[in-house]
Amino acid sequence: MTKVFSWMLRLVIALMVVLSVGLGLAYYLVSRSLPDYDATYSVPGVTAPVRIVRDTAGVPHIFGETDADSFFGLGFVHAQDRLWQMTMLRRTAQGRLSELFGTRTLKIDEALRRFDLYRLAARSVEAQDDSTRSALDAYSAGVNAWISTVNENALGRGAPEFFLFDAQIAPWQPADSIAVIKLMGLQLSSHLDREVKRARAALMLPPERLLDLLPDVPGDGIAALPDLAWLQDPALRRMAGAPSAAPDFRDDPLSPLKRAEFSGASNVWAAAPARSTTGSTLLANDPHLGLTAPSIWYLAHLGLQDGGVIGGTIPGLPVVLAGRSERLAWGLTTAYLDDLDVYLERLDPADTSRYLTPAGEYVPFRTESSVIRVKDSAPVTLRLQWTDRGPVLPIDSFDLSKVTPAGHVPSIAWTVLNGADTSMSAAMALMRAPDVAQGLAAMERHVAPAQNLMLVDREHIAMQMIGSMPRRSAMHDSLGRLPSPGWRAENHWQGMFSYDLNPRFEDPASGIIGNTNNKFIERPFPLHVSHSWGDSLRITRWETLMQDRPVHSRDSFVETQLDTVSPAARTLLPLMGRDLWFVGEAAPQGTAERRRRDALDLLADWNGEMNAHRAEPLIYAAWVRALNQRLITDELGATLAAEFSHPDPLFLERVLRDVNSAGTWCDVKQSAEVETCVQMARLALDDALVWIDETYGGTLESLNWGEAHMAQLDHEVLGDVPGLGWLVNIRYATGGGNHTLMRGRTAGTGDTPFANVHGAAYRGVYDMADPDSSVFISSTGQSGHPFSRFYDNLGERWRRGEYIPMSLDPALAEAGAAGITTLQPRP
Repeated sequence: MTKVFSWMLRLVIALMVVLSVGLGLAYYLVSRSLPDYDATYSVPGVTAPVRIVRDTAGVPHIFGETDADSFFGLGFVHAQDRLWQMTMLRRTAQGRLSELFGTRTLKIDEALRRFDLYRLAARSVEAQDDSTRSALDAYSAGVNAWISTVNENALGRGAPEFFLFDAQIAPWQPADSIAVIKLMGLQLSSHLDREVKRARAALMLPPERLLDLLPDVPGDGIAALPDLAWLQDPALRRMAGAPSAAPDFRDDPLSPLKRAEFSGASNVWAAAPARSTTGSTLLANDPHLGLTAPSIWYLAHLGLQDGGVIGGTIPGLPVVLAGRSERLAWGLTTAYLDDLDVYLERLDPADTSRYLTPAGEYVPFRTESSVIRVKDSAPVTLRLQWTDRGPVLPIDSFDLSKVTPAGHVPSIAWTVLNGADTSMSAAMALMRAPDVAQGLAAMERHVAPAQNLMLVDREHIAMQMIGSMPRRSAMHDSLGRLPSPGWRAENHWQGMFSYDLNPRFEDPASGIIGNTNNKFIERPFPLHVSHSWGDSLRITRWETLMQDRPVHSRDSFVETQLDTVSPAARTLLPLMGRDLWFVGEAAPQGTAERRRRDALDLLADWNGEMNAHRAEPLIYAAWVRALNQRLITDELGATLAAEFSHPDPLFLERVLRDVNSAGTWCDVKQSAEVETCVQMARLALDDALVWIDETYGGTLESLNWGEAHMAQLDHEVLGDVPGLGWLVNIRYATGGGNHTLMRGRTAGTGDTPFANVHGAAYRGVYDMADPDSSVFISSTGQSGHPFSRFYDNLGERWRRGEYIPMSLDPALAEAGAAGITTLQPRP
């Protein structure tokens, strides 16, 4: 027995030694990819030494003798800190993820190949002006200089992920940067998903009930939808609510194509000198994107000959997308421009390689083959097709099979799919613009994605919608709201409207301009901009906070960015509980009636603030979610109802106020009884409390919203790998919600439906009276390396609502610098 024990002990010790050596070797190899920020590198491609000063937060301040040298430096630091992220963005745009991830990403690659995104980006390189092409070349050279440095010095392959995925790192090209812009267009757009979802709902609902579920934003608008013949197809009516045969690839973290609920959003506002305590202008901006680790944003200061530029960049792009120079500041929100149309193409019954045109003739699709290499599987050959308007999409993606009649295929027209896209040149010109007027003029060349651009100089403020606006016929069958017949000329785009017709707001008498993705203009179709807007409630809270003060400061703008009061809660709670509060009899402890009474008592004293430390936001959110599902499931069926995972306050308000008989949603059509909205509200509250008890337990008073609304900043590739998630994923308990200015879009589904998964990963507030007092922050850190101290160094400040200085002063950057890198010209 002693001998057996002795041998077992030796075996355990040996295994521990082997494991320790293995872990030590793994750590050594991985740590080799941590860049040295105090090094001097001899690199080809610069004309004079480039200094890169990383301040105490890890933000690089790049100083080159020429603009080209500065852009080279930006490419170098992007690659140093985010090489894996950059290569993933490029692979996504190229439709080459399956080479690394196998069949998991095959549908993503197929969609990107059909969009032909990368080839369109390559064609767009020649459309840029000379200075932009020079910047793209210099930036690419900087990226490639770091890749060469890694290879020459065996620096851990540049990022730890490359040890797990045997990916070859091709040299960076100017087309790669333009492809990243187009990829952002895919991530920010929601109209493909909205058109299909509206069509599916239209197949199951009468027009008046469709306008309840998918309401027009209040204001003069469209009263009813056209009666399209294809919507009467009985087969489609059966398919509209049917479950999908396979998981939807849009739910994969690696997919750039998201559901409409997770398309772009943002806040931006500005104050003129008359409304500022400083006597100059102010601007606040917080773009909303999916939360990831590392963040998509990378803070940087770029020294140019016209002056420094600082703000939020995206690795892969040689521009500051949101930030400021010494003379001008700019911010962005998603404009929700209707820049995409879905078409149904009628196939020739005798030859399905041809489609019907407005001339009444069948013509062949433009066709091409494309081969996708798939890890651990055979290559897949796609047959790509295009009409004269755009690509044909596979019927088994985007739920298109549920709205496409037999004998037809779907296609799209989209401004993102432009092979002469000059958006990069526009962004370059904006960074050099000295004032609002020239900044507005520069953005005429911006094609896509459509954005609301806010500009302020020392004296003026303006907001301009930028992006090409499709010109539709007034006779368009569906007004761009639903898939429409591609064989009718009335449905085809007739070019683009002039940039002068894009909505613009300059120096208003009120002294304040803002946008929270709300409807910002009402114009008749086809000058309508959009039928589908973002949140229509955040703007009401913003208006209140702006009007509460005669003048504003940087601090009041920060306070507004961090506001967590929900106007939706303040509107809906009195309607949901109006016949439940202060009525009913006493109930013994432990009963459902008593728990309902306790919940109502808590909510009665709540002011609608979605504070991370309070119980009321969780009770309210669970109640609204349960009520929404009770209202819509019997009409839409469980499958389609589940896709309305984020309750629309406008829909619920219409129902609870019985606007145009919308209260009929409260009646369960499958039952003989006629249910009322009071009954539905009570039952939904009971549903919510049961779910809360099963999920969290304890007393209602012990609940806290932050535990449910945890910010999930996950590594998109390693976050789900057992044993690595704890290392690469970041979690923060956060306040806010779907309809607060400090917006934290919830997951909506799964085991953690209230997790914060989409929000302001970048915040900036700019004071043009004293530009160096401006501040900014991002949600994680600068580095994409989980062993770096800069991987999550900014995240806790972001969670607490803190900021870091946004200064162009070299002396401030060098004070206590984390490192100074010098790039020397290689002889």
